[in-house]
Amino acid sequence: MKNFGIACLLGLAAFGTAQAEQVGEVGVDWVGNDIIIEAIADPYVKGVTCHIAYFERGLIDRLSKGNWFEDPSNASISCRQTGPITIGDIDRSDSGEDVFRASRSIILKSLRVKRIFDEKNQTLIYIAHAAELTDGSAKVSISTVPLYGSE
Repeated sequence: MKNFGIACLLGLAAFGTAQAEQVGEVGVDWVGNDIIIEAIADPYVKGVTCHIAYFERGLIDRLSKGNWFEDPSNASISCRQTGPITIGDIDRSDSGEDVFRASRSIILKSLRVKRIFDEKNQTLIYIAHAAELTDGSAKVSISTVPLYGSE
């Protein structure tokens, strides 16, 4: 599992409330750059799984560009009902809560998946975005899971 090896080597292991499981890997060029696809089950909403795709730089790309300790902030997310939905004790504020976080650089940048509950429209909103200490990122991906008909 290439993703796990690089994460351990660079000390960039994922952390947060949910664990991601790699379910796919697509090679995009001859220098070893890949798109990694991971499944993330929401730990407080049973029956919802998000799939996140992100770009991971290969060793040749890191050597040629000289930026060893950082991957791009780009990510795409899609969340779906994968079983009966049971909502646990979730943050119901309009700022929501982190479901998953993974470091994208040695110190300053992380990839986050945040859940927001739109109670009026009975919809769970999942947002994948980069968080950087000094410069915010406009790279955002959103997915929603309607709760219509769920208890």
